[in-house]
Parts: sequence; C-alpha cells; structure tokens
Amino acid sequence: MNNVRILVAGATGYVGSRLVSALLDEGHEVVATSRDATKLADFGWYDDVTPVSLDAHDAASAKEVFTEAGPVDVVYYLVHGIGQPDFREADNRAAANVAAAARDAGVGRIVYLGGFVPDGDELSEHLTSRAEVAQALTLTDGPELVWLGAAMIIGAGSTSFELLRYVGDRFVLIPMPPWVHNPMDPISIRDVLHYLVAAADPAQVPAGAYDIHGPETTTYRDLMLSYARVSGKWRGSVPVPGVETAVLSRLSAMTSPVPDGLVADLVASLTHPMMASDDGLRALVPDPPGGLVGIDDAITLALSSRRPLPVNALADPHHLADTDPVWAGGDAFRIRRLATMVTPSAVRPMLGLVDTLPGPVAAALRTSLDTLIGWVPGAGPR
Repeated sequence: MNNVRILVAGATGYVGSRLVSALLDEGHEVVATSRDATKLADFGWYDDVTPVSLDAHDAASAKEVFTEAGPVDVVYYLVHGIGQPDFREADNRAAANVAAAARDAGVGRIVYLGGFVPDGDELSEHLTSRAEVAQALTLTDGPELVWLGAAMIIGAGSTSFELLRYVGDRFVLIPMPPWVHNPMDPISIRDVLHYLVAAADPAQVPAGAYDIHGPETTTYRDLMLSYARVSGKWRGSVPVPGVETAVLSRLSAMTSPVPDGLVADLVASLTHPMMASDDGLRALVPDPPGGLVGIDDAITLALSSRRPLPVNALADPHHLADTDPVWAGGDAFRIRRLATMVTPSAVRPMLGLVDTLPGPVAAALRTSLDTLIGWVPGAGPR
C-alpha cells in the first residue's frame, strides 16, 4: 500500500496511541487529534505527527479539524465515552458529526474499532452503542466504512485486561457466576494493530464489517485461571449462582482501582458470549510474522513490562506506556512507583521485594497509599 495521510480520532486512548506509532512505522503521515491538542505533547510520537484539536461532540469542531489537518485519505475512529453518564447518546452524536465532516472533506474511508455485537434483543448499553456508532458513521454519500469488532484486548493498559489483572491478583478465591462459562475470543493488542493498519488499504480490505480475534477460544473462567497460572499465583474458584451483573459490577468497583463507570459498563456486557461471527478478515489479511499471539503468550508479554516507556519506544505494544491510565499496571507496580518518589536511590533496588507480597496484602497497601495522596481507588484523583 502507498503511504497515505491518516487522521486518528482518539489518538490519546490505549489503542489509538499505539496505532499512531504503528502507522508511523509503516511510513504513513498521521494527524493525531485530541479534544485538547496540548495533551498530545505527552506522547513520544508528538514531533512526528500533525497535532489538531477535535471535540467530536461539536459539529463545528469536527468540520474545523479537516480544515486544519489538510487533505486526509483515511480516518480512524476510536472515540468512545464508555464509563461516562449518558455515553450512548453522546457517542452517536459524535460519530455522526465526524462522518458528516469527513464526507464534506472528501475522505475516502473510515476505519472504526468497535466490539462484537452478539445476537439477542437485550444487549448492554455498551454493546448496543458499538453497533449504533457504526450506523452513525455510515452515510449513503459519505466515506466507505470498515468496522472491526473485537472482544477483550489483552495488553497492559487495556481496561479489560487491567480489570482481569486486579481480579486475578486480589482474589485468592475468585467468584464464578454461571455466565463465566460463556465462550469468548480475545485478541492481543499486537494483533489488533496488525488488522487496523491493514484496514487502511482498500485493495486488501474491502468496506464492510469484520470480527477480529486471536487464535484461541476460551471462557471468562478459563481466562481468569490462565492469568493466575501465567502470573504464578494459585487461585481457586467459588461458584456463585444467581449473582446479577449489577452486584458483580459493584463488587468489582469496590475492589479495584479501575474507575467505577468503566467497570459498570464493561461488566454489564459479560453475560453475553463474545464469539467472532466469521473469519473474513483473516482470510484477507495474512497473519503477522510468527503468527497471531496466543492467550498465554499475550498475558506473559503484558506482565513482562517492568516500567512504563513512551508509547513509541515500547519494545512491544503489550507493555505499559507512560501515557496509559495511572491506575493501570497492577498493585505491586503502583507501590514501587509511589515508593520511588520518597526513597533514596540506594534503597530502590529493594523495592523489588514488593513483588513477593501476597495479592490481597499488596492491594491493601496500594489502596492505603493512594488514599494518602488523594487518589480514590475506583474513582480517580480528587
């Protein structure tokens, strides 16, 4: 594929920040957007992109971004408000604004990363919103749309992986409601990027909807036990029949530092099987060198990140970036990070002993430290 000019809407997010690096590595010109363009300076690729402000919820801002950016061939749409109040309506409006502005600017293609939409009438707000956003991005006279659907993305910094990490680290006996036996097709962040980059090329990926997934199918239960095995922890399971997702959502919010709204919206989607509907994209896009990343390998890579680096300097996209959420990385990592701020350099090598703390002990210590500095676990900084 020839190098093209690409606008990434949602460049500061987990996937978006890594996608910018991947596109630059392929030689493309990248316009990176954020609601506040000054925040883009925090990212290691800042000097290699054209930074532009975009408030997708404002139609005038969506129109202006294409004036400032200049000619754009492809737009990646990675904007979402999951975890925010009334995100569904806001997400639909934002997608419609960007689609209309892209049409008027002569953009040829929009690539959208959403989620699987399983069959059924009673879908969660999160799953329903993903499908509605795809509809809002589809205009009869607008750019062609490539909609990639993914289930859980495995990689340090991914919200769903971090929630898995905190459950696996903090619970010696993991509660298992009946829906944990639902099948699912997770995918590693490396493979997500592989498919996203390929989706910019009309000659390789025709317009349409495609589910992307890794090489293995699992269940929520087996995924949690795989995390425990790979991380070297003994974990048991406790059946808890009849537990509603609302109850589990509240428990997860109370026992993890992931913001409450994110937990609630993600957990509400867990009652559905998350299986890919087809293998269409894998038939069109060759596997990356070495093949797609399996579940154990993806978890191993995510856990091998010792310290966060600029996103464009990561040895592997599974590793934690210094622009990923402050609550990401696990309890031991957070304790070491806080302790490093107040300990002399001679003592810092001993901080590795934090890794030997039992999960519940590390969780309690981390929560205490966060509270002392004004960070409220599950909510964010005061």
